[in-house]
Amino acid sequence: MAKDLNKVQFTGHLGADPEMRYTAQGSAVTNFRVASNRTWKDRDGGAHEDTEWFRVVAWDKLGEICNQYLTKGSRVYIEGRLQTRKWVDRDNQDRYITEVIAQDMIMLSTRGERGMPAGDEHFGDAEQFEEAPPPPAEAPPRRTPAAAPSNGSRATASRSIARNQPQPIENDEDIPF
Repeated sequence: MAKDLNKVQFTGHLGADPEMRYTAQGSAVTNFRVASNRTWKDRDGGAHEDTEWFRVVAWDKLGEICNQYLTKGSRVYIEGRLQTRKWVDRDNQDRYITEVIAQDMIMLSTRGERGMPAGDEHFGDAEQFEEAPPPPAEAPPRRTPAAAPSNGSRATASRSIARNQPQPIENDEDIPF
């Protein structure tokens, strides 16, 4: 029997700093969005540009690495799978969101470029992401429990400590599974 394939690969720039939290079981989950631009010419030779925004979820060690090293404007390669979640909002309406569950990430920005938006790159309309949906519905299979980040790491010392601190999960709506 043939296997099915759910795989997505793209490059782009982060639209905001990653946000990391820990589940009650100790798994790190990091969320960020990536803008991927495409340019083309129409029949008349007119240039066009389109920006596609991807919501990315990275779990466990990969999530901790993304949170530690990526910042707004960083250029990245992401490989993963698509996942669509459904939930009911406060008005009892069904809502859907499609996310990329990251399985691999490669930093494409040089050290000097990290943390600085790219010069003339166009990131599209970032305001469409202001209302955040609930966290991911389910975690991928766990390999080993993730340890809490150490505050003494070299990379943490060079960046804003407040941004790298995981946010507590305060109620059932914040639990990502």
